[in-house]
Amino acid sequence: MSTTTLAVLVPLLPFLGAVAGLLLGRTAPGFVRPLAILPTLGAAVLAVLVAVRQGGGETINAATELTPTGSVPIDLSLYIDGFAALVAVLVGVVATCVQVYSTAYLREDPRYPSYAALVSLFTSAMLLVVYSGDLMVLLVGWEVMGICSYFLVGHYWETEAARSASLKAFLVTKLGDVPFLIGLFALAADAGSFEIPKILRTVAAGGLDHPTLIALLLLAGVAGKSAQFPLHTWLPDAMAGPTPVSALIHAATMVAAGVYFIARLLPVFAASWSALVVMAVMAAVTMVGSGLAAIAQDDIKRVLAYSTIGQLGYMVGALAVGDRGAAVFHLLSHGAFKALLFLGAGVIIHAAGTNSLGVMSRMDGLAKRIPDAYWTMTIALLALAAVPPFAGFFSKEAVLVAAEHTATGHSEFAPSAAGWLVLVGGLLTALLTAAYATRLWLMAFRGRGAAAPVHGKEPLAMTGVLWLLAIPSIGFGLAAGPISDWFDGGELTPTLVTSVLGTGAAAIGAMLTYALWQRASAKAVLATAAGAAAGTETAVPAPAPVAVAAAESAAETPEVAEVTHDHPAVPAGPAADPGKAFLGPLHRHAAVGFHLDAVYDRLFVRPVRAAASLVRFLDREVVDTYVRGAGTGTQLLGSLVRRAQTGNVQSYLSALLAGAVVLAIATAVLANVNAGS
Repeated sequence: MSTTTLAVLVPLLPFLGAVAGLLLGRTAPGFVRPLAILPTLGAAVLAVLVAVRQGGGETINAATELTPTGSVPIDLSLYIDGFAALVAVLVGVVATCVQVYSTAYLREDPRYPSYAALVSLFTSAMLLVVYSGDLMVLLVGWEVMGICSYFLVGHYWETEAARSASLKAFLVTKLGDVPFLIGLFALAADAGSFEIPKILRTVAAGGLDHPTLIALLLLAGVAGKSAQFPLHTWLPDAMAGPTPVSALIHAATMVAAGVYFIARLLPVFAASWSALVVMAVMAAVTMVGSGLAAIAQDDIKRVLAYSTIGQLGYMVGALAVGDRGAAVFHLLSHGAFKALLFLGAGVIIHAAGTNSLGVMSRMDGLAKRIPDAYWTMTIALLALAAVPPFAGFFSKEAVLVAAEHTATGHSEFAPSAAGWLVLVGGLLTALLTAAYATRLWLMAFRGRGAAAPVHGKEPLAMTGVLWLLAIPSIGFGLAAGPISDWFDGGELTPTLVTSVLGTGAAAIGAMLTYALWQRASAKAVLATAAGAAAGTETAVPAPAPVAVAAAESAAETPEVAEVTHDHPAVPAGPAADPGKAFLGPLHRHAAVGFHLDAVYDRLFVRPVRAAASLVRFLDREVVDTYVRGAGTGTQLLGSLVRRAQTGNVQSYLSALLAGAVVLAIATAVLANVNAGS
């Protein structure tokens, strides 16, 4: 079988699995799990075969005209280079892990058949984006992912949080997709084609007439899809969906699509240095802002969500300094350990009965209850914090090295200002990342208080996936040397300067957080002892606001009830949270995402609602008044005419005679007038 045929089957298999799952979900429920896992697993295996055959060598390029358009043609085409081959492997592997994990995680969910089918469709759409060589076909996968995310984030539609989050995710990403679509049309108009190879040749020849405008329009769509400032606010709220969906969105689909798109068309963006500077500013603000926000979150999934936003900022920063190899290297590395973090978080939530880190910090022995999640989460957090020799260290260092080269003037691809923005933002984010990773680990696994509940051993389908993902989280960084041949051939290995700076920043963040945690723990112990001395019970439902947070966390997370049979009693007293001392007065602002939702509410939501109210008033009170008036006038005229219809023949003849007399008189008068003139 040819490589082209294999590549066609990669996105096709999950699509067929999704269709079959939707058709057979109710009539033949026994086929649901095989139809969820086997097509996705087959796509992953075929993606590996395609990657092996492509081997980082010559690009696989095949196309056939989809339909004549009369102007710019649209083709069904494949464009598989080293980037596409490896990203497809990531998508297939992570999607397979998510499907296997979900068979246990959602085993009692009555809507599992539709869930599994949507995950398969989600996977197929992302693989279409990865392999497509035509921007219009790529756009199809891009938009299908948006629809799938809407349904999957809103899976628990019984809750207000899920309904609001799904709608918010859809609207915010569509807000970016509008300029994105305009940018695609403008790019095709300048290049005369939607095919990526032809566009790249046009860019190399200097054929773009409006490079800055096109790049900024496309960047708006990327900001929405990859959750970059200022369109990042949908991603933390999207945690209302099932945890495996979060793993899929954050690790291998949806948010990765935007970064991959820029990497695919980087010469288009590089044609405008202004666009690169804008991209660098966006990346720096996103990295630092999300790092600060992550430290202030109580929900474990929201911590990881803000973490994803920051790591995507690293990737966009690498692209802003012109190194797509470093960007995609970090995308691959991040995909492995972020999938592990979210799936591990799902195990923790099931065991603890809550999403709240504050509640977990008052449970003793949670790590012993879930040893598989404890050790694999530790590995993933070390990779996230970029601790050598874990995968995150090598990929993050590749980004910092690229930024340092540009900042010091050793790169002609991007302005030095972009390099300095990414370098400074990246180093500060390294400190913040280590801080919130350490905080999460301490609060989740080093809690003190009542014993954590025992619910038995987690299913193998969940724990086995965790250990599988732990392998690349540990060792993928060692591929930094060989993997560069799959990209543009640039060096991806760390340098001494960036290694010292990056690792030093991470060490400072981790040690500072640990010291603040010890102090917070001591204060919590003293407060608990004081409460006990005053006669306060030590194992009652938590007081406000912690009790409220815990109750809301459990209420808004329906999957908790599927595995846990009871919710643990939460000890009284303050939580040992180092984040409050770390951020100081910034904490209350960071906890709500620096009030961006409130700003958008005042700037956009309220004016739109006010305009909608005005339109509704005009429609009801003005337009409808004219409509009702026209109807009323017709009714009055009809009533007058109806009065003349008496049924009396004599009346009709009298009226006819009177009319004839009036017409005769009128004719005579007009004749005399005309004769006199």
